[in-house]
Amino acid sequence: MADADVAPVPPPRAIVVPHAGLVYSGPVAAYGFRAAAAGRYAAVVLVGPSHFVPFEGVSIWARGAWQMPFGPVTIAETLAAAIVKTCAEVGEYPVAHGREHSLELQLPFLGRLLPGVPIVPLVMGRQTRNTAFALGDALATVIADGGDDVLLIASSDLSHYHEAVIARTMDEVVVRHVERLDTDGLMGDLEREPDHACGGGPIVSVMHAARRLGATRARVLRYADSGDINGDKSQVVGYMAAAIW
Repeated sequence: MADADVAPVPPPRAIVVPHAGLVYSGPVAAYGFRAAAAGRYAAVVLVGPSHFVPFEGVSIWARGAWQMPFGPVTIAETLAAAIVKTCAEVGEYPVAHGREHSLELQLPFLGRLLPGVPIVPLVMGRQTRNTAFALGDALATVIADGGDDVLLIASSDLSHYHEAVIARTMDEVVVRHVERLDTDGLMGDLEREPDHACGGGPIVSVMHAARRLGATRARVLRYADSGDINGDKSQVVGYMAAAIW
C-alpha cells in the first residue's frame, strides 16, 4: 500500500478500482484507495457487477454487517434504506451476494485505510442504460439530501483474455471516458462492446452520481494488466484505478 505513490489529488468523491485476485489487481487498486485515504467519510457506497447471478436491477445488502477476517464491517442502514426508497431499480436479492467477489475484495483496503466507516453494498445485475443512470441519480439525490460526505466506489476490471496490445487498445476507451467524466460516451461504447469492462455499468452509475454531486475532474492513477504479474501477455485482464473529485 505504501508503494502506491500518487500525485496529490483532493479527497475524491469517487474512485474506480479493480476486483481480481489481490495478487493481480491489488497493486492497482491500492492507488485508488491511497487517494481516498486522505478523505473523511461518513459512509462508503460500493457498486459492483454480478458475476454469477443474472437478474434485473440492483441488489442491496441493507442491514447488519459483513464478516471479514479483520472483523465485522457494518452496513450504513439509514443510507441503504434511503437508496431503496429512492430507486425502483434497487431491491434485496440475497442470492446475488452469495458467491460475489466484486465488493468483498475492496473491504481489506477499507478496513486498513478507512476503519470503522460503514458501507452500502450494491451489486448490479443486467447493466442496462436505464439501471446505470437510475442508480446514479438515486445515489446523488440521497447523498445530497443527507448532507454527509460519502465515498462512492465503482468496482470493475477492464477487458478480459485478449492479447495485451489489443487489451490496452480496448481499455483505453474506458480510460478516455473516465478521464473526461463522459458517462454517455462510456455507456454507448459499452452497449456496442460490453467486453470493454465487466463492471462498466457500475462505473457509469458512480461517475453519473459524482457529476451530479459536483465532481468536475477525474484522473486515472494507474493502469496495468495481469501479464505484469504472471508474465503471460497472450491473454490478459486489464485493471484501472481512478479518482473523481
